[in-house]
Amino acid sequence: MRAVQVRAFVGLLAGVLSLGSCRRAAAPVASAPVDAGTLHRAVQHLTDLIVYDIFSPPQASRAYAYSSIAAYEVLRQGGDATYRSLAGQVSGLTPLPALPSGGPVSLPIAGVHAFMTVGRALTFSQQRMDSLRLALDEEMQGSGVSAAVFARSVAYGDSAARHILSWAGTDRFKESRGLPKYSVTREPGRWIPTPPAYMDAVEPNWYTLRPMVMDSARQFRPEPPYPFVPRKGSPFFQELEEVYAVGKALTTEQRAIAAFWDCNPYVMHVQGHTMFATKKVSPGGHWMGIVSIASRQAGADMVRSAEAYARTAIALSEGFLSAWDTKYATNVVRPETMINQYLDPAWEPLLQTPPFPEYTSGHSVISTAAATVLTDLFGDGFAFADSTEVLFGLPVRAFASFHAAASEASISRLYGGIHYRRAIEQGRLQGRRVGELVVLRVRTRSGAVLALGTGLARSSPR
Repeated sequence: MRAVQVRAFVGLLAGVLSLGSCRRAAAPVASAPVDAGTLHRAVQHLTDLIVYDIFSPPQASRAYAYSSIAAYEVLRQGGDATYRSLAGQVSGLTPLPALPSGGPVSLPIAGVHAFMTVGRALTFSQQRMDSLRLALDEEMQGSGVSAAVFARSVAYGDSAARHILSWAGTDRFKESRGLPKYSVTREPGRWIPTPPAYMDAVEPNWYTLRPMVMDSARQFRPEPPYPFVPRKGSPFFQELEEVYAVGKALTTEQRAIAAFWDCNPYVMHVQGHTMFATKKVSPGGHWMGIVSIASRQAGADMVRSAEAYARTAIALSEGFLSAWDTKYATNVVRPETMINQYLDPAWEPLLQTPPFPEYTSGHSVISTAAATVLTDLFGDGFAFADSTEVLFGLPVRAFASFHAAASEASISRLYGGIHYRRAIEQGRLQGRRVGELVVLRVRTRSGAVLALGTGLARSSPR
């Protein structure tokens, strides 16, 4: 049995056995007609702001994770005692401050306010977020609670947000801002900036941040990429030729799949001497949108929805940490650079190449990690219609399961001309291992049963 399995099982057993003795004395909780829709709107507001601020995919995942954990940690203190705190389960998190004793608190109001407050602190356009937060607060204030309950609830939401932000401040994000940038060299096979903007490498030091559940960012490093041998017949060159051939013979459906999963916040357009950006949702934002769709479809209440957001956001955060560690450990050159050099100097990929190394496919890692957690939450074979990209002018796509969606997201990168097949396949394996660890280590319900087998433990269906 692996050491991680033993540690996780012992920690879970201790948590379950001590659940009753360690829970705080219940404080008065006020009922309020604030439903899960308010939380879904709060998450959408954060997504809109992340798009507006053009966050990098890793930075977006960080904002989603801390905001979602803040909401869940507040909301779980309601009447359903089966929801467990994440304190002690994710690295460095300690219990929230106790509920105030001066009178009842509306946890839905406090939880949504905490989500928005943390989101404000972790984004750039804070005045814009202030307006959104104020609008939600006013909406909740008109839900029928007294002025005193509303004031206590907002105050507790602020207290919870400060606690989460204090924890976030220790994850080494600030320190990573001062680390050296990526050094561009002409070493054969090493990543270099790509057209049209030739942007600097994004977040080359992301691997230095504190993981939430992994032992380190390198815990799930995949098999290495194929050696850089730009000679016909080599595995590397065969993959290069595949990207080129697929890109020249794309079907209408393949083009639609690539566009649907593009999720590139860096799309730049050049017209003469003018350059401008088209803003899009990040890959993590797309999957947070799927959480909203699944939660609504399942009729999940606010606490269960917060649970789904928090666990999925943790999987996304760990997935980006794992993928970015691999990217900058391997520094693999993108297909566009090599095809232009060896096969066709005029060739362009269907999608604009993102500004960071190729291996592994970040979409493959984070999509598979998120799908693994969502399957644990809502079950295998959970069919849904994904309308996340409608706001960006793309049609709805239907999927038979979360893993079916993740599989399509992964192969979309080959259709888009921005990844080799090995990066996709190894990225999916990497993402599954990340997702299984989150399922194993981040237990939000008491009484869950683990089946310890040959791989990472999996929880029983809920």
